[in-house]
This record gives sequence, structure tokens and C-alpha cells, in this order.
Amino acid sequence: MKILVLSFYYAPDLSAGSFRTTALVNAMLDQLPSEAHIDVITTLPNRYNSFSSEALEFEVHPQLTINRIALPSHKSGMFDQSKAFIEYAKGVFRLSREKNYDLIFATSSRLMTAVLAAYLSRRIGSKLYLDIRDIFVDTIKDVLPKKVTYLIRPIFSILEWWAVRRALKINLVSEGFLSYFYRRYPKKEYSLFTNGIDLEFIENQPRLASSCDSGILSVVYAGNMGEGQGLHTIIPELARRFAGRLEFNLIGDGGRKQQLVSALASAGTTNVQISPPVKRGELIKIYQSADILFLHLNDYDAFRKVLPSKIFEYGALGKPIWAGVGGYAAEFIKKNITNAAVFMPCDVDDAMKSFDFLQMVTQPRKSFVDNFSRINIMQKMAADVISLAADDAQSY
Repeated sequence: MKILVLSFYYAPDLSAGSFRTTALVNAMLDQLPSEAHIDVITTLPNRYNSFSSEALEFEVHPQLTINRIALPSHKSGMFDQSKAFIEYAKGVFRLSREKNYDLIFATSSRLMTAVLAAYLSRRIGSKLYLDIRDIFVDTIKDVLPKKVTYLIRPIFSILEWWAVRRALKINLVSEGFLSYFYRRYPKKEYSLFTNGIDLEFIENQPRLASSCDSGILSVVYAGNMGEGQGLHTIIPELARRFAGRLEFNLIGDGGRKQQLVSALASAGTTNVQISPPVKRGELIKIYQSADILFLHLNDYDAFRKVLPSKIFEYGALGKPIWAGVGGYAAEFIKKNITNAAVFMPCDVDDAMKSFDFLQMVTQPRKSFVDNFSRINIMQKMAADVISLAADDAQSY
């Protein structure tokens, strides 16, 4: 049995896709028959232009080979991302030439990795398992100018249809995606293996409850600073109104970082610090020293379907969570996470009202951690992937 795994991000890169795919591959290695082998084709760490981490271009382990493709330096713009993906696709074609696989597994947020996998699957004649982490066709109508969307959305809709049609199995990372896919592709087989809590966070979860006794409270956000997160629409005014009460520590990088910096300057805020991305070990310490963990998605229809992976990190560490999200993410938080205040995205007044519902206490969330352990979720998903690879049935 030979399995090809395509993921634009992989350890030690910093992204939800990297953490997810690395955990899945490790879970698959635990379950593979002795004669089976996994090839991973990914990229050298490139998630953030301001962060780099050493990684080998080629690694060989028992039952696992990892190829990392070097990409040109790029930022978060669509043109730069397109150039980077073209280099990745060229590398995938080169490395997979004249090879046969029983199954291609691809995890995709911006659609094109799924399209690339579908093309290879057709060329090789292998089965295809897609892991969908975002609905690109749905998202672009909100984040791109209308004229651009009018031109490119029909093209990407066709590409999505072609990739999904090719797949034998599709996993959706958020239950909020189901209505979209059921409506467009009712005959496909779906699973729902979400993101989860990685071992580093489980090991650092609080054992006992403790109260915050500081005067000015520390609010931490860590992650991407792009259009999807919309920090530039909420943080400047929110920080201004909470001056003298809250200090905001924003960690990360992204396409809207400079706009955020400019908006903070225009608002005259002095209680916001922006820091570059850090490795996970350091990030956990920053989380643990915070009083409140902050999360925000922009006020777009597409983002009402998503379930940010950040929710799982935050939830495990027991801190109060202050989340500007709507739709499925809001429902998930209210159902599963204690001491979390949800407000309407981009609504400063609602954010201020919701803040009063937070208790300044760090406390264990044992049931949440038990239910959403990444190891447990990925073990089940790995079994699902391997069973498809081993299945002799072909129904493209």
C-alpha cells in the first residue's frame, strides 16, 4: 500500500494545516501495515514572511518519506500566493512522476491543493481522499472586490466541482460546511473530523482553578492578521475604549498587519503591542501568562460556516475566551466551552457588553479536552483514510 499526502504546510511550519497534517500522518504510521509507505510532499516553512524555521528538504523514516519544496519569498497577497503555489505544483509533478499510489490524500484550504490532487489522481488512476478546511468559492465573494469575484468565481466553481467529483471521500473540518456541500454535491460521502487539541496544549492544561488578581488585564491574540481575521476593524477602537483596563498583545503576521498598525496609530492607542510569530513552546507560555484569550473573524457570510482551529488551543488552556465570531463557531463555543463570551464580529459595542460576562478565572475544561483531543480525532481519521486506501472498490 502506497499513500501520497499533499499538504502545502507541514511541521515545523506554523499553521493549522501543518499541525493537522503532521498529526494525521503520525496517526497513520501507528496503524499502517508493515509493507505500507507514505510519501509526503509539502513545502519548506513559509507560512509567515517574518518567521522561518529550519527543516530538511528531504527526510527518510521507516514507512515515511518527506519532500519539502523550496518556494520563492512571498507575502500574503494573492499574486505572491499564486506564484508560490505554482512552484509547489511543479515540485509535486516532478516528485510524483512515474510513481504509483493506491491513494492520494490532500488537505486544502484554498482549493488548489485539492485540484492538484484530483489531477494527479486522474493521471495515476489512484483513489482520492480530500480534507476540506475552507470553502474557497464561498470565501472569495466576501474578501475580493466584486469585479474580480465576478470574473474568477465561475472558474473556481468549476475547479471545485471537478475536484470534489473526483474524490471518493471528503472530510469537512467544520460541520458548518455541510449545508454548502450537501446542496451542491448531495451524492458524495462525507465525514466530519474536526481540528483538535494537540498534545502540547493538553500537557499544559490547568489542573486547578486560579483567579486573576492583576489590575490591568492582559488580552492575547495569536495567529494570522489578514482580511479573514479582521483585527483592523475591531482592535483599534476596542483598545481605545478599554485604555487603562486592558493591554492587548497581538502575535502574528499577515496581509492586513500594516492596515492594523495604521488604524492603531489613527486611534491613538497606547495599549496594543504587536509581536512577530513565535514557536509553539514560547506561545504556550504567553497564553499561560495572559488573563484573556481573544479571537475574531471578519463579518462575512462565509466565515459563519468555519470553525477556527484557534478555538481548540484556547479552550484547552482554561483561560477566559473573548470571541468575535458568528454562525457555527459561535454555536460551537456556546455549547462546548465554559467561561467564553461571544460577540458579533466587528461590533465594538457588543464586544464591550460581552466582556462583562467573563469571569477572570483560569479553570480546567476536562470534558472539552477529552472530547476534542487531536490524537483521538486523528486516530479515527487515519483509520478512515487507510481503510479507503486498502479498499479494492473503485468508483470514480
